[in-house]
Amino acid sequence: MWKLRIMEDITIPWHSVFGFGAHIKASSTTLSIRQKSDFREIPLEKVGHLLLVGGHNLHTSAVSHLLKQNSSISFFDADASPLGILHPYGESSCGEMENLQRKTPVYHAASEILRSSVKSKMNLIDEVMKEAGRVLFYEGEYELFLKSLEDVEYLVKIDELRRLQRLISDMYYEVVSRGLNPIHGFKRRTKRPHNDPVNAMLSIGYAMLFGNVSVSVAGSYMNPDYGVLSEGGGSLINDLMGPLKAGMVDSAVFRVSREYLSPEYYETGTKRCHLREDLTSVLSDCLHKSIDQKRIDMVVSSYADHLIKKTPLRIYY
Repeated sequence: MWKLRIMEDITIPWHSVFGFGAHIKASSTTLSIRQKSDFREIPLEKVGHLLLVGGHNLHTSAVSHLLKQNSSISFFDADASPLGILHPYGESSCGEMENLQRKTPVYHAASEILRSSVKSKMNLIDEVMKEAGRVLFYEGEYELFLKSLEDVEYLVKIDELRRLQRLISDMYYEVVSRGLNPIHGFKRRTKRPHNDPVNAMLSIGYAMLFGNVSVSVAGSYMNPDYGVLSEGGGSLINDLMGPLKAGMVDSAVFRVSREYLSPEYYETGTKRCHLREDLTSVLSDCLHKSIDQKRIDMVVSSYADHLIKKTPLRIYY
C-alpha cells in the first residue's frame, strides 16, 4: 500500500513542476521532465504525487504510468490556485491522511506553530531595526515578545493560543511600521480593501505564499481545511504558512517599501490603493526569490511526519 511505503521510505514522495513549457513523459520505470536547459529523471516508484503548476506538456504515457502505480496528479494555475486532481481508482490516501488529522491531538502542533511565528517575527524586527539604524520598540514591547514565548509553554487551551497569536501579530506590524517611511500610510495590518500600498503588497505576497503552501499540502494528501490554530477554508495552509510569512513575504515587501516605493508607484482613493504594474513587477521578482518551495516542503513534510510517525513538529522558518 502507498501508505506503508510512505512510512518505510520517505514521508511525502511528491514532485512539483513550476512555470511553463516543461515536457513530461514516463516509461514504466522513469519519469522524465525537461524544462528549458533542465532535465530530470526520477524513478517512477519515487513519485507518489506529481504536482503541475502553470502550463506544461503532459504526455499520456506519464498519466497512465503514474495512475497504474497508484500515484496522483494535481493541477494548479500559474498562481498556484488548485484546479483539480487525478486519482487512480480506489485511491484512499486522502481519506487516510484526513483521518490521521482528525485523530491527532492538535495542541503540540498549534503551540509549535505559534512559537515559531513569534521567533520569525522577532528575527525580522531585528533586520528592520538594523536597516533603520534605531530601536523600534516602545517601552515594554520587547519584553512582551519575550514573555509571549514563555507563555506558550503554559497556555493549555487552543483559544488562549489564538488570542496570543492575534496580540503578537497586531503588535508586530505596528513595530515594523515604525521602520518604514510614514508617507505611505502603513501603521498596522488592515483588512481588504487596503488603503495603503504596503498592506496591498503584503496581501499579494501572502496570496503567493498561500498558493505555494497549498501545492505542498495537496502533495501530502492532507485536508487543507483542517487546521490546528486557524479555522475555516484553507485553515491548515494558513497555519503552516504563519511562521513563514516574515521571512518569505514580509522581508521582501518591507525591502521594496524601503528601497523602491514612492508615491508615484501607487494611487490611493476613498476605497482602495491601486499599485502600478511596474511596482507589482518588482515585488513579484522579490517574492519569487524569497519564497522557498523546498523549505515549505520541509515544513509540510514535518507536519505529515507528526501525523503518521508521531514525531515532534519542526518548523523551518
